[in-house]
Order: sequence, then structure tokens, then C-alpha cells
Amino acid sequence: MEKNIKLVALLLILFMISAIIVIPGCKSNSTTAPPSGGGSTPGPNEVWMQNIAFNPASKTISVGTTITWTNKDNTTHTATSGVPGSPDGLFNSGNLSNGGTFSFKFTTAGTFKYYCLIHGAMMTATMTVQ
Repeated sequence: MEKNIKLVALLLILFMISAIIVIPGCKSNSTTAPPSGGGSTPGPNEVWMQNIAFNPASKTISVGTTITWTNKDNTTHTATSGVPGSPDGLFNSGNLSNGGTFSFKFTTAGTFKYYCLIHGAMMTATMTVQ
């Protein structure tokens, strides 16, 4: 009987030690900032496609910055460098459906116009790279 009590006590101690080690790793860390763009506005290196527009429509970034476009609309969009009717070939996301993303690294300074091939002049924007 005494052996059974010691065994139960040992098992309880092992269970409690396991719980102390495992449980903290399972909870979410509420002090961590949400990922970029997790809120109601795009993060510093993001452009959202929403309401048939680029948000923001103009952005200034540093050379070497990678921008990620995310389609937040229920309609397909593209991010295509150039102006409507005249893509310049620098980048083209291809068709992005809702939730789709495309990233491009700007390696040279300049002002880069882009648009949605599907929506043309209705959906244009500018990236200024310094």
C-alpha cells in the first residue's frame, strides 16, 4: 500500500512538472505585435488592393525595400508596372484573386507608376524609391 502511495505521488509530481514545462509554450503571446498589415491599414512595406484601388495610392520607400501587394477584394487584380495600356516590364504580379500576394524588391531609385491590368485607369498608383 505504501508503495502505491509513493508511486501515485511520484506520478503526480512528474505530471505537474510536465504541465509547468508544456503549458506556457501552448498559450499565445499577447504582447507580440500583430504581423505587418494585420490591422485595418497596410503595414510599412505593404500595398493592399481593395475597393478597386491601391491602398495607399502613393508610397515612398528606400532602395532595397521589398513591397508586398495583397488583394483584399473579391475581384481579381494585378500589380503591373507602367501606365494603363503601356506596361514597362519591370514587374507584373499576374492575376491575384482574393488573398493573393505578390512581392517585388525595388533596387534602384526613381518614381515607378503601376496599375491593374484588369481595371486600367480606374486603378493606378505610384511608388517613389529614394
